[in-house]
Amino acid sequence: MSVDATVESSDSAAADGHALEFSGLSMVFPDGTHALEDISLSVDRGEFVTLVGPSGCGKSTLLRIASGLERHTGGECRVDRDSIGYVFQDATLFPWRTVRRNVELIAELHGVDAKSMTPKVEESLELVGLKEHETKYPKQLSGGMKMRASLARSLVLQPDVFLFDEPFGALDEISRERLNDELLALFKAKDFAGLFITHSIAEAVFLSTRVLVMSARPGRIIADYDVPFAYPREHDIRYDAAFAELSGKISHDLRGAHE
Repeated sequence: MSVDATVESSDSAAADGHALEFSGLSMVFPDGTHALEDISLSVDRGEFVTLVGPSGCGKSTLLRIASGLERHTGGECRVDRDSIGYVFQDATLFPWRTVRRNVELIAELHGVDAKSMTPKVEESLELVGLKEHETKYPKQLSGGMKMRASLARSLVLQPDVFLFDEPFGALDEISRERLNDELLALFKAKDFAGLFITHSIAEAVFLSTRVLVMSARPGRIIADYDVPFAYPREHDIRYDAAFAELSGKISHDLRGAHE
């Protein structure tokens, strides 16, 4: 198969006003696995878009393509890769570095000098509530605190686009809901464009401005729901009838995606 993939710069993305855009994107791996087919979606600053779908449908592959970790085989991906924050399923902290030194890492790798980095690190630690824990090592942190450190590390460079690959999936329900609240506060404070992956429909609806449902492999977008609830969102909105109704519609489509 011929490779006609293109990756365009931030100028191309900005021309349409989108922080991140996929257009007719497809992905076939060298072993013949057809992961994605005809994915077209855009995310603007101030939008938080969540992808839900069956395991193996290509959700994580789509994030890896956006970040440049994978090269797609068809269609287009338009994004400024110099302004992306990526939060993985695992916090991926270096055990020999303190919280503060872990938060400084990405800025160091981008060649940011210590003088200009310091206030950004301070702000990021404050935003995620880890300032008083900055001298601790990862082994001294709870799972939720590790994910906060991972968030802070990406916040230092103040990215326009945030990619979240099911970052809270391994946490207990209470910790997960608390971090949902904190992530929404960060989203409103920084006004980034967010693309989030989860297997939790309630989490998707609570966080998002839009929820997209993907089919089984090869992954396609089979439903697109606007979430009508205004920010800030209180914890109890999860028990609202309208919340339950929207969650039920997404669940129905997701069950169909498995068939």
